[in-house]
Amino acid sequence: MPSLQNTRHERFAQELVKGASQAEAYVSAGYKPSRSAAARLAADVNICARVAEIQNRAAVRTEITLADIIDELEEARQIALGAPSPQTASAVAATMGKAKLLGLVVDKSQVEQTVEVTDARERLARIVAGHTAAGPAREGSGKPH
Repeated sequence: MPSLQNTRHERFAQELVKGASQAEAYVSAGYKPSRSAAARLAADVNICARVAEIQNRAAVRTEITLADIIDELEEARQIALGAPSPQTASAVAATMGKAKLLGLVVDKSQVEQTVEVTDARERLARIVAGHTAAGPAREGSGKPH
């Protein structure tokens, strides 16, 4: 099915495929806001067919692209291993590339940690301040009288 002849309908269908709500797609297509009219248009046979077609095309492109890249990496791996002097590092790189594409390997994860660094003088000042606030200690047994 080619694009819809009505440009507003075509835009409505494309917006739905992008993930817009029916009401949002309706307004993006140039109509005045109306949830009921948006729902009626979304139920239209031609709109439904066009949305399905766009989604199928996108799915096929994604599958072919991923499959093609994996095939190319496998071919590079085979060439690297089959060379007169096997290129094992290249073969490993190709294998890791395939694993990353398939979501089996994550490059890095970042961990953040906050560390409070206190200067020794600052700690000592706090300790002294705490003792002076309690009052001076009396001489003798070390116990207040």
